[in-house]
Amino acid sequence: MQGLPHHYLATATGGTEGSVVVSGEGLPDLDTQAPPQFGGPEGVWSPETMLSAAVANCFILSFRAIARASKFEWTSLECNVEGVLDRPERTTYFTLFNIHVVLRVPDGDRMEMAERLLEKAESICLVTASLKSETSLTTDIQVD
Repeated sequence: MQGLPHHYLATATGGTEGSVVVSGEGLPDLDTQAPPQFGGPEGVWSPETMLSAAVANCFILSFRAIARASKFEWTSLECNVEGVLDRPERTTYFTLFNIHVVLRVPDGDRMEMAERLLEKAESICLVTASLKSETSLTTDIQVD
């Protein structure tokens, strides 16, 4: 790992209508629009869906690192995130990210450890730690 601080650059380009193109050095461009809830089209990434996806992605990457360090064997992890956008006190922001994970493990011998590692992954996720929103984690650990 490189020393801190790390810097991540993204660029967004758009006109008066249509898609906003998000890009990063060495990455494929991503067309985005407002979500349907704000009058945008269906089937296009929005900043709101990208933020929820970033929470899900960070959770899995955090779990990978913790599981590797703990020598914990697992098969797969699915992470579904529902970002809740609300308007408390007349300011619109994400108030909650409901994180639901399904972890598949090769045997049922270390279920308590699996639960602890999932909880730790939630607590160290860099994305959620950087937001003022709350998180709620539900887990489902399944034996293959």
